[in-house]
Amino acid sequence: MTNQQLTIKRWMLIFFSLLVVARVGGGETGKYLGPCSVVPSRDGRMLYIAFADAKHIAFVNIRSGKVTRSIATPAKPTGLTVSPDGRELYVTCAATQSTILVMDAESGKIEAKIPLGHTACGPTVTRDGKRLYVCNRFDNNVSVIDLETRKVVARVSATREPLATAITADGKSVLIINHLPAERADTFDVAAVVTIIDTQSNATTTIRLPSGASGLRGICNSPDGKHAYVTHILARYELPTIQVDYGWMNANALSVIDTKEKKLLGTVLVDEMYLGAANPWDVACTADGKWICVTHAGTHELSVIDAPALLKKLLAMPVKPPPEQIGEVVYDDRNELLDYFRRLRATLKGKPAESGEPYTLGSAAGVSNDLNFLDGLRRRIKLKGKGPRGLSIIGSKAYVAEYFTDTLSVVELEPKSPNMVHELALGPKPQLTVRRRGEMLFNDAELCFQHWQSCASCHPDARMDGLNWDLTNDGIGNLKNTKSLLLSHKTPPVMSSGVRASAEMAVRTGMKHILFAERPGEDAIAIDTYLKSVEPVPSPYLVDGRLSSAAERGKKLFFSDKVSCSKCHPAPLYTDMRRHDIGSKSPCDRRRAFDTPTLIEVWRTAPYLHDGRYTTIKELITEGGCCRQESDAKLTQRQINNLVEFVLSL
Repeated sequence: MTNQQLTIKRWMLIFFSLLVVARVGGGETGKYLGPCSVVPSRDGRMLYIAFADAKHIAFVNIRSGKVTRSIATPAKPTGLTVSPDGRELYVTCAATQSTILVMDAESGKIEAKIPLGHTACGPTVTRDGKRLYVCNRFDNNVSVIDLETRKVVARVSATREPLATAITADGKSVLIINHLPAERADTFDVAAVVTIIDTQSNATTTIRLPSGASGLRGICNSPDGKHAYVTHILARYELPTIQVDYGWMNANALSVIDTKEKKLLGTVLVDEMYLGAANPWDVACTADGKWICVTHAGTHELSVIDAPALLKKLLAMPVKPPPEQIGEVVYDDRNELLDYFRRLRATLKGKPAESGEPYTLGSAAGVSNDLNFLDGLRRRIKLKGKGPRGLSIIGSKAYVAEYFTDTLSVVELEPKSPNMVHELALGPKPQLTVRRRGEMLFNDAELCFQHWQSCASCHPDARMDGLNWDLTNDGIGNLKNTKSLLLSHKTPPVMSSGVRASAEMAVRTGMKHILFAERPGEDAIAIDTYLKSVEPVPSPYLVDGRLSSAAERGKKLFFSDKVSCSKCHPAPLYTDMRRHDIGSKSPCDRRRAFDTPTLIEVWRTAPYLHDGRYTTIKELITEGGCCRQESDAKLTQRQINNLVEFVLSL
């Protein structure tokens, strides 16, 4: 063999070695698939998987586990559903002007694109195949699509950030989960709601979840159509954040709804006494109604719950059970403890102590504090990947999309089956950048003592949960509204009281005092890197990406000497990064001056002021006094509306 032939052979060996590494050893750094949603074909032979980061849909043969087809999408795919006859696949693609793709479920050919609203997600189709319901998350409404004409025939208002939908078995109602509460936060009862649309009239009603319900992610109906199940966080926001165990700050919950009576039956915790099950995400039932499955995005698990036993136990619960002593913890809805802090705050506000006392959680109230409720009714199955989100069930197997590891876990639900969890790689193993690792850690409750919560529990999508919290960094008893972390590293100081000099400091103290964990320095650096990378979402108040004519008029007022909003909120960050006294001190506050927040993405961060007392920007401007502090200008109603339009467009 000549030297030239040897050289060629060596290069060929190197080439094939690199090829093997590329296929097996890992993907390109910074390239991710991000599987987020999964649904089966009607015949159960194919899985359709939405890859949010790669912006495409994969067709996976269930028997072989191979990706047989990949179709690019025009924007991030967020949700999938299949027509009743199995011929069409519907894919929501989220953008400021979203679309839903109508695909041939066999070939993947895109047959139609239907325009939708801001950040479409959560599609579901009626059983007769005539209508499709899709959430427009940041427009706070739901599009109703006539599938014969492939046109939107109505938009129905939801409450706040609708994320997912489920149609009742009789087709008369569509249930929509609203991600966050939509009310003032300085009260004793703050909760997100489920919106119900009457499919004949498009009239809506709501079902209120227990106080502290926030971060709703998943909903499904039971096969018999009698119940719906909703996953969410149950925040104990009124208690001072002095510990995290026993679900003291955040518990994790499954709420059960009676779909016929349109009422909440009860809320059960999916945690255990000494081990949280953080960030419940998707929920699905087996076709025989035997099991309810819940993915836990924070603890990388799947809960498998005995559905008949759960309902039997829940329906047998008294409305107000007697206190129950378990170890050193008394489960009685924390009445005494919460009532103490309520009476204290009522007294500070100059009101009778009794005005802060009542505390209920609705039907079967005591269940929502019982960390042993699911004992014997549920199996917790550890998954192999990280960040389980979307979930589908075919027969006795659950298929779980694992966002951060680009994998699919296949779980055998029958408890006697060996080799319960199998993992399918959907692509090369992702090579994490520092930023991506930070995003994964931000959502990872395994960082937290006993795994009760992650950073994302109070800051979903690095934003906020709509609740006031009694953090101890500025004393006890003065609750503050959760702030969005968008631009937090560029706009120090942080926290409403400005008690942290920088976001870097807040990240590190948050790990210590909120997650109750000691973590290596590189974890905090990674989370910093992720938070610095978060970009603002364009406002739904923009028109084709530009200010409306009303917002343009409001902009002139905003920067005028007459109104001088820009004195404290100068462009481009729309904050002077200073503390001001605008007369917002409440009797419970220990200071008068509060940090000036950025107005960028303020359309998304209600309620407003440091204690969340205003639900709209208009209320803040007209009643909050911030304009009166800096200006004697008297604005007409039209000028106020223009100013509001501009601020909400930032």
